[in-house]
Amino acid sequence: MNPDIQRWIDQIRSGDPRALARAISVVENRASGWSELLKALFPYTGKARVIGLTGAPGAGKSTLVDQLARLYRTGDQKHTVGIIAVDPTSPYTGGAILGDRIRMQDHFSDPGIYIRSMATRGSLGGLARSTADVATVLDGAGRDLILIETVGVGQDEVDVMRVADVTVVILVPGMGDDVQSIKAGIMEIADIFVINKSDREGADRVEREIRALQSLALRSDKWTPPIVQTVASEGKGIVELVEAIAEYETYLKKENLALAHAAQHWQQRLVEMLRDAMLDRARAQLTDGELSRYAADVAEHKRDPYTLVEEIVADVWKAGA
Repeated sequence: MNPDIQRWIDQIRSGDPRALARAISVVENRASGWSELLKALFPYTGKARVIGLTGAPGAGKSTLVDQLARLYRTGDQKHTVGIIAVDPTSPYTGGAILGDRIRMQDHFSDPGIYIRSMATRGSLGGLARSTADVATVLDGAGRDLILIETVGVGQDEVDVMRVADVTVVILVPGMGDDVQSIKAGIMEIADIFVINKSDREGADRVEREIRALQSLALRSDKWTPPIVQTVASEGKGIVELVEAIAEYETYLKKENLALAHAAQHWQQRLVEMLRDAMLDRARAQLTDGELSRYAADVAEHKRDPYTLVEEIVADVWKAGA
């Protein structure tokens, strides 16, 4: 191994926040050495629990993450926590619009909590392309718990399931995002449902609708996702949510599903990694001028896009042979 990489790994593992921040930036930006760094860190991973929190904008995800982090830090075991907050991309700077999560600023003095905001940079599914790799860095750095808060774009957030060990879907009564309107996508990925802002009128109705839908279809692992009502701004229901997370983790171990669960996630991630690698290779061989010319030919119906893509793929394979 490159001695510089090994020295960097040692710094990350020792808890150096600057080394960790630099590693995340390198991975997120696919800068020089990102792949070597992840390869070297991977043997140290697999110990952190990754919890994904997803739901509509305004559901209170940031407040819920803030309260979860606070509770995990003050519990008997006092877990170290990494928070990945995936924000919308600024059209001007390409950076995360919400920056360093002003709402979580109380945690910045705690070395046991590391917060990183990431921009989606046009990625679909509510997750930045490199979110999973950043989670790997935090895992390799020795964080006990990793909380991933997605950007909040609705049904496309099913991508969080490919990264998280436990997926928490957050609903809010009276926001128009009732169960009927989102059941087609996001409902299927929930390991736990949270009805936040449950002091509002309609919380019990949302819970009844979730239970009605659950009675129509059983999950392949026979788990029935619990429903937790919270008022995150007041800290209500957070203990119950932590207990529900622990209950699901215990269930996976008891039924010997944890390894199968992880293997299923990695199968999905490997497909995505292969797709990204192939796309990167294809884009590396195509200049912007060539792509513009091809696009113009298709727009003018001089060429069909299907044959064109087949030719590009064939050229990529030849170049790689």
